[in-house]
Amino acid sequence: MIRYAKPTTVDEALALLGEGAWRILAGGTDFYPAQGAKPFRDNVLDINGLTSLRGIFETDDHFVIGARTTWTDIIRHPLPPAFDALKQAAREVGSPQIQNVASVAGNLCNASPAADGVPGLLILDAEVELSSTAATRHLSLPDFILGNRRTALKPGEMVTAIRVPKPAGTSAFFKLGARRYLVISIAMVAARLVVENGTVTEAAVAVGSCSAVAKRLAGVEQALRGRRADDGLAAAVQSAPMTELSPIADVRGSAEYRLDAVREIVARAVLTAAGPTNGHMVAAA
Repeated sequence: MIRYAKPTTVDEALALLGEGAWRILAGGTDFYPAQGAKPFRDNVLDINGLTSLRGIFETDDHFVIGARTTWTDIIRHPLPPAFDALKQAAREVGSPQIQNVASVAGNLCNASPAADGVPGLLILDAEVELSSTAATRHLSLPDFILGNRRTALKPGEMVTAIRVPKPAGTSAFFKLGARRYLVISIAMVAARLVVENGTVTEAAVAVGSCSAVAKRLAGVEQALRGRRADDGLAAAVQSAPMTELSPIADVRGSAEYRLDAVREIVARAVLTAAGPTNGHMVAAA
């Protein structure tokens, strides 16, 4: 017999997870489309009653995003400029109706190469909090998302939070799709820069939809550090290695097109993150 449970406390949810296999239902925006017309074969653990897992909290050294926090919550919450890319990505997660119910943790657990939230969290050095009745552990985002639809979740575990070390700098997000809204990306980029006295002292750049999982671009980041925060950043992006990327060809675009396009949108994101004085250069990048 298929079981359905809707616990009201995290301890209750973890106890149920410890008893056997469950499919976790959060916002349901990926859960139900994936199910389609097929009959349910798995026990369903509905975590929408876990009010303690919704919201954004601040500690001395982290921002903690509860697992049930929605994309609308991200958009509305006052966060420092380093989170701008994540907020911009949040506005690209489907329609406002989807943003109102889809959870940040669900976007990670779905582990799609085109998950809008992943690049913006990668540039923030986010880590995922995994809880079970036995222990709580923390994994960096690259250690959590292992591949297309694959994560490091173990039996009996659930994501309870995303933790972000308090970041510096300003960030930006660009998404390329066949249309402006309600589209799966051809490529997307998040960039975060720290600029001091007109020079880039810290750079974080991540690309999604161009590899099995979203990737940080170490070569681009190295090429940006130490440079003046001016239009020379675009040239640095154009010549920097992007060996982390291995795009596929599909109905949305060829692999070659993705590689060409991603350099353009990386340059746009970097120039935008470098500061408002570079806004006039974005169109020409």
